[in-house]
Amino acid sequence: MKDMTGIKEIISPENLAYKKSEILTDEIMHYCPGCGHSTAHRILAEIIEEEGIQQDTIGVSPVGCSVFLYNYLNIDWQEAAHGRAPAVATAIKRLLPEKFVFTYQGDGDLAAIGTAETIHACNRGENFLIIFVNNGIYGMTGGQMAPTTLPGMKSSTSPFGRDVRTMGNPLKMTDIVATLPGTYYVTRQSVHNPSNVKKTKRAMRKAFQYQKLNKGTCFIEIVSNCPSGWKMTPVQSNKWMEENMFPFYPLGDLKVPEEQPVQQPKSE
Repeated sequence: MKDMTGIKEIISPENLAYKKSEILTDEIMHYCPGCGHSTAHRILAEIIEEEGIQQDTIGVSPVGCSVFLYNYLNIDWQEAAHGRAPAVATAIKRLLPEKFVFTYQGDGDLAAIGTAETIHACNRGENFLIIFVNNGIYGMTGGQMAPTTLPGMKSSTSPFGRDVRTMGNPLKMTDIVATLPGTYYVTRQSVHNPSNVKKTKRAMRKAFQYQKLNKGTCFIEIVSNCPSGWKMTPVQSNKWMEENMFPFYPLGDLKVPEEQPVQQPKSE
């Protein structure tokens, strides 16, 4: 057997480029190869671990591709009916105001059946975080057209592309909630490359820290891909997302606090 002493010296904590978060469980994720959900989960786990809030965090996961999120993150969870996560989170946060509460929702859940719950929670300024994963399609149930499906974009229920004359325009939920007085921090990010993963992580860290201020709702949209629903390889789907999704859903902050009296985000 070769001497492993040198390797053991290299594999020291300060030299590790990748380390599995202790918040992540050992369950094998059910997501399709290349899906952005798994990356978003890891970011979420890292933030909770690094902020030391595992025992004080409560997640709400409704119906959709992320319905089994409670299997992957070792925190307290509450399941919600389809679209009702903001209503459930409202009750949790009001009963346990000292806890860090967040919802994790897809575009079909948040922008279709859950439109009312989303808008009214944001308008009331409920003090929790909404994480909104937008891949422009119903991923779990067969690739149907969603409220966020782009004009001309094909889906199983719009095989010739979305026709806005008969099917309406895509709903830009993040732009809408940014206009509401109850929202405190609203941003749109992605997780398709290392640079954007870092930006999303900074945004998510700030959103959790802002809950300490009790200033209103934080809302993070993550524009993602759906290789299976889009009938593409992961590489193709990322390229298509960059060329089509980002021009329609541009990345960046939509609403930021005038003052940010919380500690600066830690370097990634």
